[in-house]
Amino acid sequence: MTHTYKVTGMTCQYCKASVKEGLEHLEHVKSASVNLEAEEAEIDMEQHIEVSTLQEAISKKYQISKKSDFKDTSSANLQEQSKFQQLFPLFLIFGYITGASVLLNSTSWELDSFMFDFMGLFYIVFSFFKFLDYTGFPASFQMYDPLAKVLPAYGWIYPFLETALGLMFLLRFEIDIALVTTIIILGITTVGVTKSLFSKKTIKCACLGTALNLPMTEATFIENTIMLVMAVWMLAI
Repeated sequence: MTHTYKVTGMTCQYCKASVKEGLEHLEHVKSASVNLEAEEAEIDMEQHIEVSTLQEAISKKYQISKKSDFKDTSSANLQEQSKFQQLFPLFLIFGYITGASVLLNSTSWELDSFMFDFMGLFYIVFSFFKFLDYTGFPASFQMYDPLAKVLPAYGWIYPFLETALGLMFLLRFEIDIALVTTIIILGITTVGVTKSLFSKKTIKCACLGTALNLPMTEATFIENTIMLVMAVWMLAI
């Protein structure tokens, strides 16, 4: 017998593989196919298996239910939240980065030094979150970054690129190269973000990897723009 179930909480190909592997390890399951986009799992089983048993076989990060019993509360809850509430983790991180940059330059204040430290910490912190789920990040990144869509390997390289740029800014090493690279890579991403916003697609932001479930909103565009403006400004002066 074959049954189709709703599976929520999957954000990338790694999630898909994890759910599939967990289900296929169950006794009496002959095979399982998982559709990431449709959030569905089709299970071919020798005999009926309770939903509770299926749930125990996969991570608590994911929720499995019969399609007839499924009610999409996540979308409703997301709509009830203000954009500030949705993006609060992102704003909080920006606040910490700004505060740390100010403290690093508190003894002898220089605007350009503050901006270099801000950009360096930005890259280091954001790359850290991407490495938390390194295998899952590329698939999420490909959903909106134009270059990652065409060249999947770019998604795997991107966290390392961010780390390198962060160190370059903090160590004041080859600053001009770091600024030009920032304009290029964030410019490409901003184009993808802008297209996603105009198309009104519900896409999860991968700026902090897959560790946090962040929606793609105008705030993401603004944050990328801030970094771009800073990079252009520093090159111009």
